[in-house]
Amino acid sequence: MNDRPHDLEELGPIDYLVISFPGSRLTGEGLPLLIDLVDRAIIRILDLTFLRKDTDGTVGAVQIADLTGDGRLDLAVFDGASSGLLGDTDLAEAGALLEPGDSAAVLLYENRWAAPLATALRRADARMIASGRVPLQDLVDVLDTIESPGPSS
Repeated sequence: MNDRPHDLEELGPIDYLVISFPGSRLTGEGLPLLIDLVDRAIIRILDLTFLRKDTDGTVGAVQIADLTGDGRLDLAVFDGASSGLLGDTDLAEAGALLEPGDSAAVLLYENRWAAPLATALRRADARMIASGRVPLQDLVDVLDTIESPGPSS
């Protein structure tokens, strides 16, 4: 019996983000934007896990319920967002990136906007052979170079 979802062939690309919150200050400012992306079916959250690195360097998962007690940051909408795809090794690697006293959100998501293209490419037996992201500062540097007048000849 196949335990995989029936729509596996129709999945969009899967990405992850590790977002650090220095000093474990989570304001929730980006939360409505994340919810909007989900509501508009641009992304589908597969896993959302919060980590905290104690001052002694110990990293542990933080339950979403532990983050929602002050009335300022309501993450209950994401409670249960766990596909099981993020493993202990993934979370340990994310935790290693944190400074003591910081927290992080580890987000695994499907790019639903790209699913029809990905499905069509798979049907055509096309293969993704590279993927990446251009860092914003690299883009700014290139644009600055293009827009700057060069030396006169």
